Amino acid sequence: IPCPASSSPINVTFNTSQVMGSIDVIYISAECLVALLAALGNIPVVWAVKLNAAFHNTTMYFIASLALADIAVGVFVVPLAVLVSLQVSIPFHFCLFLCCLMVVFTQASILSLLAIAIDRYLRVKLPIRYKIISTERRIWGALGLCWSLSLLVGLTPMFGWNKQRSAPYHTCGFTSVIRMDYMVYFSFFAWTLIPLSIMCALYVAVFYIIRTKLSQGATGARGAGTFYGKEFRKAKSLALILFLFAVSWLPLCIMNCVLYFHPEYKIPKPWIFLGILLSHANSAMNPVVYACKIKKFKTTYLLILRTYILCRKKPQAMPSSYRLNTPAVVDTE
Repeated sequence: IPCPASSSPINVTFNTSQVMGSIDVIYISAECLVALLAALGNIPVVWAVKLNAAFHNTTMYFIASLALADIAVGVFVVPLAVLVSLQVSIPFHFCLFLCCLMVVFTQASILSLLAIAIDRYLRVKLPIRYKIISTERRIWGALGLCWSLSLLVGLTPMFGWNKQRSAPYHTCGFTSVIRMDYMVYFSFFAWTLIPLSIMCALYVAVFYIIRTKLSQGATGARGAGTFYGKEFRKAKSLALILFLFAVSWLPLCIMNCVLYFHPEYKIPKPWIFLGILLSHANSAMNPVVYACKIKKFKTTYLLILRTYILCRKKPQAMPSSYRLNTPAVVDTE
């Protein structure tokens, strides 16, 4: 039933021809929980990187970029996914923009992971030249490039690669405005599968270099064995984040391929909802990995909880590498 005329530039009409079933209610409820966990879980990550001087390094800035993308999933992507699932009637280009926005933040996560993998490779491959290569200007340039490419890839359908409709209003649905050839060839094959393959190759190279150095006694250099031991533990944690991302997103990407190459096959709605939920849930997984696998993250989380949330005094004796609100940069690489 169309809404009455309004002075608002965008009229929203809900499709009342479909009654929400139990699956829809479960899906929306689960999405709300995922959004809450993703936002509340990743805010402390960005907070920790900002406050802890020990985190003022290249890898942690890229992790903060990934956390920002995950926060955006909780704040923007999940609500938009729920809105799209309700099949509201809105202007076509507004619907298209909302769907493109969901792709933007997904792409930002992928490119942030790629930046982390490249950084880890350079760290173990060129340990002496690493500080010369990873200057502050280059770090911010890499972050800007990641988000610029994410916007370019995600907003590409706005420039014509879409299912154009002549009607001013449209029942909004992701597959009703976004073309599957864009999602399969451009978004998945070119900007998801290739970066994932590069990241896997980089981590294999990282572990090979570390294993070679450790088996050689770290070339006999003083402290080098400790350095590569720390890098090995950090690489394992970051590789786990990459693995969880791949496991979470590949099912939905594979379903998109099935829909494109075999349109006659109808994927059950619960499977599609499950794939979407799994992809969004990935944004809530990363903070758990940080807390469990990176000790300094766990320590900083507890300090933030104690000092800023529970409003208790800071501990009198605190290691210098864990000091909060200090302008000095402590190099823990």
